[in-house]
Amino acid sequence: MATPTKIEYDATDVFQKDLKQLLKKFQTLEEDLETAKRNAIELYHLKNINNRGVFPIPNFCNETILVCKIKKFACKALKGRGVMSGIRIIYAYHKEYLKNF
Repeated sequence: MATPTKIEYDATDVFQKDLKQLLKKFQTLEEDLETAKRNAIELYHLKNINNRGVFPIPNFCNETILVCKIKKFACKALKGRGVMSGIRIIYAYHKEYLKNF
């Protein structure tokens, strides 16, 4: 069960389609994605803890939207690779959204 947070996650149709395809080969990917949300995105944006896994992408950010990449994404289905799995997650974080809480 996911822990409730102030961040609301939305995924594009393309992301959902790609994730569904990847889940056939990497069954733990959905659980690993939830872990990344909790241990990378939420720590970085809500608690200002930089664990060197999230990197803002230069020239894609502005005052309200921060486009970031998660480089250290561990996938359990890729045994023996850990954070060197080669999987990268790109997401857009809307800063203005949290001001409403």
